[in-house]
Amino acid sequence: MQAAAVETAEALETIQREMTAFARRARASAGRMHPELSLVSYTLLGHLEESGGCRATDLAAHYALDKSTVSRQVAALERAGLIGRRPDPEDHRVQVLHLTDAGRRILAQVTESRRAAFRERLAGWDAADLERFAEYLTRYNAAG
Repeated sequence: MQAAAVETAEALETIQREMTAFARRARASAGRMHPELSLVSYTLLGHLEESGGCRATDLAAHYALDKSTVSRQVAALERAGLIGRRPDPEDHRVQVLHLTDAGRRILAQVTESRRAAFRERLAGWDAADLERFAEYLTRYNAAG
């Protein structure tokens, strides 16, 4: 194998290993930031806030999740009083999910905790490294 191919294979292996560690850490830290709010729940609440509300099927499609997974998460978030349902103004047969006031408060608390954790973890990085890292993450996620 050529040296460049070996280096590429090693880099890809390192990326895979580090992304796996990142995902595990993100799931574990979500529970510490708010015990009842899983990482999936947090991301669903975030999307509902960004979108101003949407259908459960839209959430499933956006995150490429199985509808049953989203259904369970939505049910739990409803039981916790973090989201509610409203009829879609354009089609009253359809229910649109939206954040409740309690959902907005919890999302804001968890978001601030996550930002603080990122600030702490990245405190020693210079601005150029942060900008490059942000660019690489954006590029990586856009490809997926």
